[in-house]
Parts: sequence; structure tokens; C-alpha cells
Amino acid sequence: MIATAKAWIARYWPVLRLRTVLLGTLLFVAALPGLGAIFLRVYENALVRRTEAELVAQGAALAASAAVVASDTVAPDAGPTAAVRYHDRMTEVDLRASPILPPRPPALQTDEHPDGLAVGIARRMMPAFQETKLTTLSSILILDRQGLVLNGREGGRSLAALPEIKAALAGRAVTVLRRNEGYIAPYPLTWLSRAGYIRLHHARPIRVDGQVVAVLLLSRSPRALFLGLYEDKGKIMLGVVTIFLLLLFLSAILSRAIVRPIEGLSRATRSLASGRRVVPRHPSLQVVEIRTLFENFEQMADSIEKRSRYLRDFASSVSHEFKTPLAAISGAIELLQDHGTDMDSADRARFLANMAADAERLSRLVRRLMELARADVLVGEQDAQTETGPLLAAMADALGGREFTIIVAMPDQAPMAAIDPGALEAVLTILADNARQAGATQMTIALTVEDDLACFDLVDDGPGIPEGDREKIFDPFFTSKREQGGTGLGLAIARSLLEAYRGELSFLASTQGTHFRLLCPIAMRR
Repeated sequence: MIATAKAWIARYWPVLRLRTVLLGTLLFVAALPGLGAIFLRVYENALVRRTEAELVAQGAALAASAAVVASDTVAPDAGPTAAVRYHDRMTEVDLRASPILPPRPPALQTDEHPDGLAVGIARRMMPAFQETKLTTLSSILILDRQGLVLNGREGGRSLAALPEIKAALAGRAVTVLRRNEGYIAPYPLTWLSRAGYIRLHHARPIRVDGQVVAVLLLSRSPRALFLGLYEDKGKIMLGVVTIFLLLLFLSAILSRAIVRPIEGLSRATRSLASGRRVVPRHPSLQVVEIRTLFENFEQMADSIEKRSRYLRDFASSVSHEFKTPLAAISGAIELLQDHGTDMDSADRARFLANMAADAERLSRLVRRLMELARADVLVGEQDAQTETGPLLAAMADALGGREFTIIVAMPDQAPMAAIDPGALEAVLTILADNARQAGATQMTIALTVEDDLACFDLVDDGPGIPEGDREKIFDPFFTSKREQGGTGLGLAIARSLLEAYRGELSFLASTQGTHFRLLCPIAMRR
């Protein structure tokens, strides 16, 4: 089950950038306080609206009871009536939009006398008011149609000037928010709650035969935020646990997409440094930068392995190339030491000539090896430029002769090559010398332009390269002219020089002679 889920996630996981993953995580963490504040505001507003709904329900029940008491009659059951459509009453108050009025002013002294019908209703409803007040902790006042208070400490005084009383006397039930001047904060953090300093006032008309005969004024403070949080602690804990699980989920994503891949790559790097190549496992949740890092690591490991193999083969070839002349020199020295006095002058001269030739061969190998080492580590200059026309003309004059001629074919406007003049001259010289040593009498150098590249095609009329040797001609120390002093390093040096300037040297099959192609980037003329 877990493996199936991991495979599904890995299949549909979008490959994001590391900065996107980190930004999303940090934004989520940064938004948590804001989300918490929004939750508290919304929750507090819900508590205020719940208080309003309770006041509305109390007022409706008490007003209906008062109307029954005032009429002193109860209508008989008329049987089934038409279907009545019920719906929730929309709340009126909103902490974000509703104005908070000043505290309710004290009732005003007046000379008017209370209405008799309203007084009778108040007297008969007083037990219900007391019972309701004990249960709901609401303040309940009843006023007559003139706005005179009929119960409580302000009985006989007028509240007709209040806007909510005016609306109720006009037949409309309203709820307003007023500041609670008598509120005492029971907790140190109560100041965080906006609803702690307000009180809801709900005014509702009492109708008899369609006429407003009295008004009920109910008031109550909304439930305290922290008390509400305590009462809903189960839901809040569920939210906290959900956020904690989301954070764990984000941490797991960061771990699987970033941390664990980097740790695996670190282990693979240590193994590679110790000489063992370990292929790191690609993460199932991929990130663009991490994926690129893995690809670069694999390219680096391939290059190191290729370079190590090249160095091993190179060291083996060098030891082999040096072993033959050294063995010949050592043998000749032993013969001269043991039989030098008995040897005639002709044999002695022959042995000395062989030793000199082997020593010259060793010197030539050392020079070529130094040239190859410099070519391998050469980093081409970014702004290197060569005028190809004058260079080819000068080479044709310097290397050509009666036994070996060089023909140059180039466009009227010869391109500027992005290579050092000395490097290009060295490459062309190596190819020309190889052609002369192979027995060619003529070489044609054709210069063209192909796809922003200067293309040099060097074709000679020599015997060509045997098909079996064509794949090995660029290998160091491979030569078919060893007896004539060949080292087998010329083409390897030429290719390394060109690669240092982002060029390329390749062999092309031909029916007659030898064909090499040299490609080099074109430089912008200064």
C-alpha cells in the first residue's frame, strides 16, 4: 500500500525548482500566524452572531408569550394549515461592519404614566422573565408603547430616545452593538478579543391584534473568546493537529526531495574519492536543481572514470615506449663494458650509433609528451583570433617544396577563426608532416564556411590509412612509422589543441589518399 502510494506520488509529482519549494514552505509557515488570527476573528464573530441568535430566539418566545397573555385567549386548533416555509433568520450584527454604539444611556425621567395594558402584561410575564434571566443571564426589560420602562431599577423612566426602541415601536425587531462600560477583564489576555468590550441589545415589539402594545429589550454580552475556545477545544485541537501534520508533510517533502538526495550524493562523492564508483539513487520527488546536480555528478563521474582509464593506458603506453630504447641502450652499454677492448672500431661505432639513435628517440618522446601535456591542460583564450588567409599562405610557402607541394583553396573573404594562431599552425603542421612522412607529394587545404564554423579539409595523394588502423589513429603512441622515428602522439596533440578552442578534428574516409577535416568556430572581426 505504501509502495503504491509512493509510486503514484512519484509519477505525478511536478518537478519544481528548489527556490519554489522553499518559497512555498516559508510562505506557508509565515502565513500560519495570519491564518490563526483570521481564524480567531472569524470564530469571535461567530460567537457574537450566536449570542444574537440566542437573544432573537428568547425575544421571539417571550414576545409570543406576552401576546398570548395580553389577549387572554388561546385560539382552538384549526387542524392542518397550509404549508409554511421555514428558513433561518439572517443575523444582523458583524464585528467587521456593524457600528459599535456608545454605552446605553440611563433612562430619562418623565411625567408620563405607563400604559395599563403593558403594565398588566409585565406583571403576568415577570415570572417568565426571572426564569429566563436565570438560565440565559440576559437582561430583560419590558417597555410600553411610549417607551417607558416597566420593570427593573429604571422602572417608570423613558428609553424612547434609543434608536433600537424607536425601531421596535415602529414594529421592527433590531439588534445593535454597544460598548459595555461595566466590563471587567477576567483574564490577562482578554484585550485580544474585540467582543469582550461590547454588549448586544435586541429590541422586539409585542403585538396584539396587529398593534404594537409593548417592547422587549434584551441585552447580553457575547460569549468570551477564550471561554468559547475552551468549549470548542476538541475542534481547535483537531485544527492544531492538522497544521502539525501539514508541517510534518512539508518536512517529509523537503527531506525526500532535497536533504536525502544531497546526503546520498555526498556518500557517492566520498566513494568516488576513494576510488569506488557508487551510482546514487535518484530521488522519487524530483526538484530541478537536485536533478541537475545528479546529472552533473554522473557526468563528472564518467569524466573521472574516463580520465583514470586514459591515465592507466597512457602510463602503460609510456612505459612500453620507454622500455624498448632503454633496453637497447642498456644492452649496448653492457656489451661495451664487457667486450669493449676486444671489439673492433666498426662494431663499436655501430653500437654507439644505435645508442645515440635510441637516446634521440627518448628525447623526441619526452618533447612530444610535454607538448601533449600542455595541449591537454590548455584552456583556450576567449578572445583568440586568427587571420586564416595569411596563415594558410605562409604555411604553403614554408612547408611546400619540390617534393611536397601544398595547394590552398579559400573564398575571397577568408573567415576569422576563433583560435590562437600558434595552435592552428601547430595542428596544420602536424597534419602536413604526417602526409609527407606517409609518402604524399601533394596536399590540398580547402577552406569553407559551414554553420558559423571554419571548415578546413586537408586531402593528400598518399597511400592512405589502412582500414584496420583508422579507429586507432588518434590513440596516443599508435604509429605505423615507429622505425622511422614516429611517436604516435602528433594526432593526439592536434586534437587536444583544437578541443581547447572548442574545435574538432576528424578523419573522413576517402577512396584515395588521406582526408582530415578540421572545424573551428568563427570569430567576430574586431
